[in-house]
Amino acid sequence: MKLSRYILALACAIICAPAPAQTLVIGAANDATSMDPQFTRAASNQNFVNHIYERLIEPGKDGKTTPYLAERWQNLDPKTWMVYLRKGVKFHNGSPFTADDVVFSIERAPKVPNSPASFAAAVAEVDKMEIVDSHTIKFTTKTPSPRFIEDVGYVHILDKETSQGMATADFNSGKAAIGTGPYKFVSWTPGDKLELVRNEDYWGPKPAYQRVTLRFIGNNAARLAALRSGQVDLIDQVPVLDVKSLEKDPNFRVTSAATYRIIYLALNQNADAPLLTDLNGKPLPKNPLQDKRVRQAMSLMIDRQAITDRLLQGAGQPANQFVNDQSFGFDPKLPAIKPDVKRAKQLLAEAGYPNGFGITVHGSNDRYPQDGELVQALGQMFSRGGLKVNGVVALPYTVYAKEAVDNKYAAFTFSYGNATAESLRGLLATLHTRLKGDVGTLNRFGYSNPKVDEAIDGAASEFNAQKQEQYLQEAAALVYDDAAFLPLYFQRLYWISKKGVDFDAWSDERSFAWRAKPAK
Repeated sequence: MKLSRYILALACAIICAPAPAQTLVIGAANDATSMDPQFTRAASNQNFVNHIYERLIEPGKDGKTTPYLAERWQNLDPKTWMVYLRKGVKFHNGSPFTADDVVFSIERAPKVPNSPASFAAAVAEVDKMEIVDSHTIKFTTKTPSPRFIEDVGYVHILDKETSQGMATADFNSGKAAIGTGPYKFVSWTPGDKLELVRNEDYWGPKPAYQRVTLRFIGNNAARLAALRSGQVDLIDQVPVLDVKSLEKDPNFRVTSAATYRIIYLALNQNADAPLLTDLNGKPLPKNPLQDKRVRQAMSLMIDRQAITDRLLQGAGQPANQFVNDQSFGFDPKLPAIKPDVKRAKQLLAEAGYPNGFGITVHGSNDRYPQDGELVQALGQMFSRGGLKVNGVVALPYTVYAKEAVDNKYAAFTFSYGNATAESLRGLLATLHTRLKGDVGTLNRFGYSNPKVDEAIDGAASEFNAQKQEQYLQEAAALVYDDAAFLPLYFQRLYWISKKGVDFDAWSDERSFAWRAKPAK
């Protein structure tokens, strides 16, 4: 009898005990700079905050727009849109998601102080917002705006009740970190980790893992060591040299995706651009980068194929324009940019610099794979092309990004992640003349060409897809001829997980926890 009772109790203990919570630890190459989802559009930030907050729309796996907090929308006329919001959605604090939250979020987005990559351009076309009912908003735009939903739809939606009057610091502490996303904020330690717990009341599909930690491990070797030792379950931005060896290891799973992200070199065309000297190291009286012949020369000094073949070991596609050949707005008529040092030196001479000039090249060293090595390679190519390279400097991205905005560099690498497989949003933000913070918000290098602006503006107001693409291709051709910026390559990214974890890699580069699940 006693034995029977013991067996029964033991069986109950085994059966009735709660199952251990499934946890996932992701080793992330980039840290977030803030938990305020409207602080910056940078992909590194969105990789973290999109677990907590959501937007009206999201790009699908194919890059096409997918309804999210907005169920549908209707274009009544070129300047009027009706947006119908998803019902039954709640914020993490239990408050219902309504039109008031959307209006509040869109009004706040362009006003976040000290933003290094503002959402101002995304909401620039909003002229008026009228709440029709709790889940319907009527938008009026300033001008005809065919991509209005794609622009305003990527602003993160905040709980008005929680967020009103809150500063970015309040989001960072967790006080205001309330969203509608699949995970809830637990804690964030800058430079270390973000801890999350699954939102059990989430309106969409429930993620596989109950608890998630995103650990910032900027060093590639340390990130890989953490995976090998079992400290993390999944890592992103894996250097291609490590991929080759791990693909053969049965203890790990390798996934990859070709992305729409372009890596480019920006040439500072502001009159007061720093770090440009004569051959004796004295500041030049005039910025040589304002001369398109100089920019064309520098472009011809770069061997893009060598960068993708040797430095990236095939994990990239040489670029000659802002978007790749799978994107709307790509111009197939533009030829590849092949290195031609002889022609580069001729162009320098024509521009009045037969012996070159001094320049310092800057870049990040922890933003994307091989970024520090890329800056070194560019310095060597410019030196061989006839320039006097005074220095090559690679810095942590958190420091580097702010200084790039503050006009501290002459030539500097940067990137633009285009999750929607089209060129208009990127051209408006990066290559349009900067105007009152509405457009050109990511034009950190002072480029301005009225003809380019006219083509981009034409595309931005054209509802006919064929005509719109013609405008975009016109802009691409003008930018190409101008060497407005120097496109380098489109990157391919790799993720590696332990064998017990499957990860679905998308072209949007994100390491979202809900894309991981236990392997069957």
